[in-house]
Amino acid sequence: MDPQLDIQQLVRFVDWSRVPFALAMVAIALIGERLVSRFLDDLGERFAERRLLLKKLKALGRFLFFAALAAVVGSSVLSVDRQVMLALAGTLGLAVGFAFKDLLASLMAGVILLIDQPFQVGDRIAFGGYYGEVTEIGLRSVRLVTLDDNLVTIPNSKFITDPVASANAGALDCMVVMDFYIAPAEDFASARRLVAEAAATSRYVYLEKPVVTLLSDQFMGERFVTVVRVKAYVFDARYEKAFASDVTERVKRAFVKAGIHGPDMAYRDLEVFHHERPPDQQ
Repeated sequence: MDPQLDIQQLVRFVDWSRVPFALAMVAIALIGERLVSRFLDDLGERFAERRLLLKKLKALGRFLFFAALAAVVGSSVLSVDRQVMLALAGTLGLAVGFAFKDLLASLMAGVILLIDQPFQVGDRIAFGGYYGEVTEIGLRSVRLVTLDDNLVTIPNSKFITDPVASANAGALDCMVVMDFYIAPAEDFASARRLVAEAAATSRYVYLEKPVVTLLSDQFMGERFVTVVRVKAYVFDARYEKAFASDVTERVKRAFVKAGIHGPDMAYRDLEVFHHERPPDQQ
């Protein structure tokens, strides 16, 4: 069966007198969808503890909205009986499938992402060398805002085959890992206590979850150093960088006051070396 012939038959079944009404209905629906989305975003900013839930509802609602809109508009402008409609829709779907197979793959991947939920809107994820907050899971792509405020658009189909890491997995709080380096001969017990105090007293810390400090010795270049690692949670993932900066400042001041030296005294006196995330996630 010739797909072009069936498409021509489908065009003949269009009730052109209803097309202006359908277009007006689409315009009104799109405006309404934008207003509802903006309202949910504003509501999420006002009530931070419900922000991720509202963003999730927004993503699911947009998908259902566009599916319903397509069904309503199609039924309003096509004047055919049910059997003819099903036959033509099947043929049209086959033709469109061949022409837009990559787009349809992304659409199906978007449905899988909404059902399987490897990550959600509002999560901090690392994918393909990018790290940032998921702002939208659309029908075709996922939008990610990096910590440098760059908007990255990634096709949904990429997430089906490639690994993705979520830092907060649907929770508002998020773990932040920071490493501080000191010379091996320094008072590591005092350094560990000062790092723990700096994290636990930060205004961004989430104390419902534990603050953990760990010690290890390792080579950094040609130097042997002691690493004080702290694992703590920020109460809102959006303040991840602010939390890391605040803790770093507190630790540097505390180390200087306590006389705890960094690993390279020959060139930098009283300096603390701090490392947060791999360069590809900065």
